[in-house]
Amino acid sequence: MPHVLQPTQRERVRLTLNTDGRAHPVENAFAVATLVCGLVAFGATFFPGGHVIASWAGTLGFGIGLYSQYVSATTPQRSLNIVGLVASFVGAALGIARGGFLP
Repeated sequence: MPHVLQPTQRERVRLTLNTDGRAHPVENAFAVATLVCGLVAFGATFFPGGHVIASWAGTLGFGIGLYSQYVSATTPQRSLNIVGLVASFVGAALGIARGGFLP
């Protein structure tokens, strides 16, 4: 059973969002956009004047993420959505707590 522990040359590890064998370009784009907005929102909370960016990016990411979760087709898409949604929510909440949407 050594073949179970290590993938062969043919069975390389592939990172893909399309685990069902079909292409989902719109759903993939929504999942990646959710993750990016969430990371931007969360990252902006570490800067003194970043509350505006954090608030807007977090709110946008949360809205996109909810819709993306609704239309997602595969489990990896849903995983990215959850990570992006949580980061968006935390970024938006901290951004609003530190000053809100306006400078």
